[in-house]
Amino acid sequence: MTTKCVLGVDLGTSAVKVSAVTRAGTILAQQSFDYPLNQPQPGYSEQNPNDWVMSTTVAIVRLILDDQIRPEDIEGISYSGQMHGLVLLDKQYQVLRPAILWNDTRTTKQCAEIDQLLGDQFVKITGNRPLEGFTLPKLMWVKENEPEIWKQAELFLTPKDYVRYRMTGTLGIDYSDATGTTLLDLHTNQWSDVICDACGIPKRILPPLVPSGEKVGTITAQYAEFSGLSQQTVVFAGGADNACGALGAGILTPNKVLSSIGTSGVILKYEAQPNDEYQGQVQLEDHVIPNAYYSMGVTLAAGYSLSWYHRTFCEDQSFDEMIETAAQAPKGAHGLLFTPYIVGERAPYADANIRGSFIGVDARQQRADFTRAVIEGITFSFRDLLNIYRSQQSDFDTVVAIGGGAKSDFWLQLQADIFNTPVTKLANEQGPGLGAAMLAAVGLGWFPDFQACAEVFVTTQRVYQPNPLNVAKYDELYQSYQAIYPATKDVSRALQRFQA
Repeated sequence: MTTKCVLGVDLGTSAVKVSAVTRAGTILAQQSFDYPLNQPQPGYSEQNPNDWVMSTTVAIVRLILDDQIRPEDIEGISYSGQMHGLVLLDKQYQVLRPAILWNDTRTTKQCAEIDQLLGDQFVKITGNRPLEGFTLPKLMWVKENEPEIWKQAELFLTPKDYVRYRMTGTLGIDYSDATGTTLLDLHTNQWSDVICDACGIPKRILPPLVPSGEKVGTITAQYAEFSGLSQQTVVFAGGADNACGALGAGILTPNKVLSSIGTSGVILKYEAQPNDEYQGQVQLEDHVIPNAYYSMGVTLAAGYSLSWYHRTFCEDQSFDEMIETAAQAPKGAHGLLFTPYIVGERAPYADANIRGSFIGVDARQQRADFTRAVIEGITFSFRDLLNIYRSQQSDFDTVVAIGGGAKSDFWLQLQADIFNTPVTKLANEQGPGLGAAMLAAVGLGWFPDFQACAEVFVTTQRVYQPNPLNVAKYDELYQSYQAIYPATKDVSRALQRFQA
């Protein structure tokens, strides 16, 4: 008996994960493969786009050979990808330079130029402020700093769109990733002439726009031979990782908020229409769902802060052991607070220069206190983001947790207590990869719409309720946490001259 499936390709910052998912929403098998991150200078973050293609192919080959997924049973493929990355191609659609990633911060000067050129008009058009992570300032940086490369540039793509091009031969960008470039008019869903003209970006290099759930082609003969896939496999456009993560977590109504802890951290909310009241405090993007949007606030170094801490101070412990010891420390970590600004911050403080802090270091504290402080600090940074919605009376009554913060009962309860909101743990939490698979499943006609698909693919395991006593204690601690950024931002700038 054969089992038909779709593949969800989740192209992350450090690895690709490919999931084979059945019509019943069951994960048949998964394979992942890592690729390197290059940081040639402070603030730079680059990858070789061909590494993404090779790693994706290795994962697919392993699904076919090791997990015995028959190529003819793979009916569709779709994608989730790290956002904002810049892949520049020449006239032969060959890669011109390493991709500049979402967490690259070299473009502060270009962001200031955009602000000077367009001011509030930029926020009105895009729903976003010009930040270092977006694709537009990266394009401007290449234009200003690598003119020979710029002269050869014929087209740009974002990461998952480049992988899809290599598999299908079809060029394009979906709307959810297009809004993440900040070159799209959020209200018309067309490339903005105003922004292109003001910033000197020729429209000829902008890729064709396609809906996330649209069929874009099938596997080419060359890639079929390379990977073992069937040429009959239908390929769908896919979407930005955060949009796919929201879909895969069932964030399909305005009352639900997503809490996602990966390398970065995201608080994401479904929006029926663009909300101009946010004034760029949170990002506004097209959803992968037709005629829907989402807003999100980003903590740049959520999981990355914990990984850095583990690598630097707890290498003798496994990651799980480290989290367990944190759970043994008291709430508030004996008066110790941590701010996760170790690579700068995006929201609510758009500040590439701020750096992290341990505040309240005391001789009686143990390593477990420091570990707990890091976890509490990351969670406080998420509360900062939730407060933006609360200040706009943008109501929600449920937080759905995915990623690293959803793997620990301790951290899930901590979120419920710090947010003072019930937190849902999913039974089959797969993040953006499941959302990518859902795009293929709906695109193939397995389900009439995304809501029907989510009812099958997305199931709840447990809901964590806030403890009133813990809520009161964390409310008090949070007041001190909020005081740290204004007290340390000037010190962080002054210390930058010692960072080389």
